[in-house]
Amino acid sequence: MLTRRLLGAAAAGLVASGSARAQGGFPDRALRILVGYPPGGGVDIFARLIGEQMRLALGQPVLVENRPGASAMIAANAVARAAPDGYTLLMAAAGEVAVNPALYKDRMSYDPARELAPIALAGTIPCLVVVPTSLPVRTPAELIAYCKANRGQLSFSSSGIGNPQQLAGELMNFMAGTDVLHVPYRGSAPAVTDVAAGRVTMSFSSLGAALPLIQAGQLRPVAVTSKERMPQLPDVAALAEAPGMAGYELINWFGMFCSADVPAPIQARLAGAASAAIADPAMAAKLFEQGAIPRQLTQDAMRSFVAEETRKFAEIITRANISVEG
Repeated sequence: MLTRRLLGAAAAGLVASGSARAQGGFPDRALRILVGYPPGGGVDIFARLIGEQMRLALGQPVLVENRPGASAMIAANAVARAAPDGYTLLMAAAGEVAVNPALYKDRMSYDPARELAPIALAGTIPCLVVVPTSLPVRTPAELIAYCKANRGQLSFSSSGIGNPQQLAGELMNFMAGTDVLHVPYRGSAPAVTDVAAGRVTMSFSSLGAALPLIQAGQLRPVAVTSKERMPQLPDVAALAEAPGMAGYELINWFGMFCSADVPAPIQARLAGAASAAIADPAMAAKLFEQGAIPRQLTQDAMRSFVAEETRKFAEIITRANISVEG
């Protein structure tokens, strides 16, 4: 005679078996990667490149869906609230995952640390510090010296309030004791264009936005914000190489996430496909062209990385008293 305990164990075994079969058949339909930005930007490009490679690895279509707005939080919230089946993914920049919790605080409708699980780090994207070619600055040391000699008279541009580009400039101010004024723009293109025109002293920019003006001889790259030099620009020194700036680092990064409630085996399947895509030499070369530096992390290591970045961004935002209206 079956006891209640045995019946319960048998029922649990059937549920576990069904769940295992379902996960073993994953995926059996198309997946979606949500992007919180318009088509054509860096995050969108990364999503489409990696999605195509994941399609080959998973044997199912991987569709990219753009849901811009609210500093990319519309897309991030949709993934946090999605069915926990692994079919809805997020390609995110540092902003919607690690910056916004300090910038928007109780106005956020999701908690990235609790409701989003890391799948793969697509790459890190250092900022490039550029100045007009007329400025007598060519190295990080000369940049810091120039800022100190012209205290209160200089400005730096970024693509918006609270983004990693602004945080990179504010961190320079803290560490070097400078007071360069932040001038926010709506996007990287006008931010670097006004530097070339002499309306702003310098910009903390992405390589992609600044490169055309560098190639045209209108901008000069003087530093990168990663600890090491960028392999794309080996002759441009790291800002950390300037006197008194040891340990300086402020980077943007792109990563893939899913709902934290997605079962671990499905997360592992997604992580394997995404990591294989990023490691593919042809893919790595395309990401390299976008100014990214490939960096592979396990899911646990990525979770720790995101937590540390969140802490660091929050400290800078609080210290610089950065706020957004509304």
